[in-house]
Amino acid sequence: MSTAPLVQFRSVTKWYGAVIGVNDVSVELSSGITGLLGPNGAGKSTLIKLLTGQLRPSLGEVSVCGSPARTAVARRHLGYCPDADAFYEEMTGRQFVTTMARLHGMSRTDARTRTEAVLAEVGMLDRADRKLRGCSKGMRQRIKLAQALVHEPDVLVVDEPLNGIDPVGRRELMDLFRRCAARGQAVLVSSHILDEMDELADRIIFMGRGRVLAVGTLPDIRAMFAEQPLQIRIQTPDQRAMAAQLIAWENVLKMELQGTDELLLKVIRPNEFFERFARQVVESVFDVRHLETMDATTEATFEYVMSAVARF
Repeated sequence: MSTAPLVQFRSVTKWYGAVIGVNDVSVELSSGITGLLGPNGAGKSTLIKLLTGQLRPSLGEVSVCGSPARTAVARRHLGYCPDADAFYEEMTGRQFVTTMARLHGMSRTDARTRTEAVLAEVGMLDRADRKLRGCSKGMRQRIKLAQALVHEPDVLVVDEPLNGIDPVGRRELMDLFRRCAARGQAVLVSSHILDEMDELADRIIFMGRGRVLAVGTLPDIRAMFAEQPLQIRIQTPDQRAMAAQLIAWENVLKMELQGTDELLLKVIRPNEFFERFARQVVESVFDVRHLETMDATTEATFEYVMSAVARF
């Protein structure tokens, strides 16, 4: 991924009367896939509307490829796939995407060429002549993505793109976002389907109460909250002997014996724990058949971030 920022929020605040939508947000987006996560009311929708030029910041600046987000120059670099549908329902999918291409200033020939290319990319080439009013949720979502990509934007913003999509469709759309990132595009994915962000996103932006709470990869964010406990499951034939040793480690807060060959641990400062544990395995002190972390996921990390914020 390129490290040059394609999107920049500089000390951005947006209020609606007495209500603050986002509060002093400074964040950058570069090429790659960024997941935007947070509960309802966190400020995600306001952030997206500021990025796509639908709202003007009360304070601060938002730029896309060096131009203010509300300018026509910035919008030429931006593709937007909203959560809500807003189609000309009497059109076919092909007609709709072609019309959007024409509105971007393309000639008829270029618009037709680009329409066929993006319809193929989103898997709608053989279904694009159906009227939009008769399309399924998944088909409509693909057409929205096609219109967002038709002008080859540098920045793609997709709001809840996997809602209502079957598992095969989700996999295909995730592959599409990866191809966009591989081309150097910055892809911002706002989603409530947290577990899929583990696999999809290169980095995460956590929002809550109008603020950016944490930015980085999941391991980076997890490290910020190293004192938050991590659950680990270990399978070993030496269950009781291992338990007797591990219970004395200061990293181990809690331990449960499950069955005859499993330990469930709750540890803090997991990096320290794993380094010490690895040495014991190498020295053959521990016979380990299986080890897994139970909650080092986007959802668990989000809960950790929110619980930490709640203490302030």
